[in-house]
Amino acid sequence: MRAHFPRSFIDLNREPYELDPRMFDGRLPPFVNTRSLRVAGGLGTIARVVGDAVEIYDRRLPVEGALQRIEAYYMPYHRVLRQALARLYREFQTTVLLDCHSMPSSVVSREDRPKADVVIGDRYGTSCAPLIVETVEATLRELGYVVHRNKPYAGGFITEHYGNPAAGHHALQIEINRALYLDEAKFRKSVRFERMRDDLVVLIRRLAELPFADLVPFQAAAE
Repeated sequence: MRAHFPRSFIDLNREPYELDPRMFDGRLPPFVNTRSLRVAGGLGTIARVVGDAVEIYDRRLPVEGALQRIEAYYMPYHRVLRQALARLYREFQTTVLLDCHSMPSSVVSREDRPKADVVIGDRYGTSCAPLIVETVEATLRELGYVVHRNKPYAGGFITEHYGNPAAGHHALQIEINRALYLDEAKFRKSVRFERMRDDLVVLIRRLAELPFADLVPFQAAAE
């Protein structure tokens, strides 16, 4: 699945109604989560800021327009995702969801550790079986990438909401450094794009070869 709209418009990796009341003209419904850390940081379901905390809007948005945006874009995406996972689970008794994102190269530079090419997030071991996480990490390292786990991205709403290893549902977030395949200044594919694409094909094939039947005891142990 791929979203055909930017996260600055609607962020699918948030709760459906994480909204900042300061952004809207009118009273938000009582079921809206206005107190999450993501809302406080300006990065709710409808983001207030982008980039280096740059304000997106120069005026308040109408509440009704915000709710319509969620109904028209957020809800259909998650409905289709749930249906796909349910269908796959009926057929295979196991599902693996890879939630793929890109991250700006500026975010992953740290003086005390090598710059990450890829950050994989499993909510600190709670959203995905170790076999899957370790295969992703080992394969990417083998292909020459610097891989960090859970820092600075441990996984958002999608990983947390859909990942339930004890029930046979595994979710893993994968953040890829844009500099690996993109000219970030010109928003154009770089000469490294083809290699990144080919390496991801290798990763998917390696995952497809996993003995998923071995994950069944993971479910039985929880019961």
